[in-house]
Amino acid sequence: MILDLLFPNRCLNCNQIIDGNLIVCNLCFKQIHFTHDHYFDDSFIKEKCKLLFPIENTFALMQFSKENLSRKIIHTLKYKNREKVGKVIAEWTAERLNFQEAKPDLLVTVPLHPKKLKERGYNQLHLFAETLSEFYTIPFDHDLIKRNHYSKAQALKDKQHRLETENTFSITKNISGKHILLIDDVFTTGNTLASIAWEILKSGDNKVSVLVMAVDV
Repeated sequence: MILDLLFPNRCLNCNQIIDGNLIVCNLCFKQIHFTHDHYFDDSFIKEKCKLLFPIENTFALMQFSKENLSRKIIHTLKYKNREKVGKVIAEWTAERLNFQEAKPDLLVTVPLHPKKLKERGYNQLHLFAETLSEFYTIPFDHDLIKRNHYSKAQALKDKQHRLETENTFSITKNISGKHILLIDDVFTTGNTLASIAWEILKSGDNKVSVLVMAVDV
């Protein structure tokens, strides 16, 4: 209670004091560019993924552009030690994502290299995925995919380096006959997701769908 008085929770955008369970105020919430994507429909992400690997379904919650609020929210989650932002984003996702009768069998997050995980202190996708797991009653596995190489943040790489994802990931256990929902924060080129998807697809009779917090359009 004393900490709440001394360090009140503030809107990430306008700095107004807000409820402790929120990350933006009601006025700023209206500035978020949600995609209005539907899980089963064709979309920008689905068309991009089709060029890279066999894809079942896709969903992106927000649009991610140079100066918009979605970028600020995700950067706060990743780089400002605000892991709980992922829980709020998951709640927004659950309000908009309907799997209908085609729920995936397993939620899998894009992994960080152990060195990067130690530096950041958390994987920004874990609480997001765990919140969705509880809401949809779908199990998650944060350890299915292993990142083999340490690298600098995607945002700091040039285009050529972002394309160099060969042998970046490996699968840690045998899975077969599963529909995997692969989760990432921002969809850019799709090459990271493709690298992981092929590891999943070649390990058995599996299917892959994709869920991202935001899509860079």
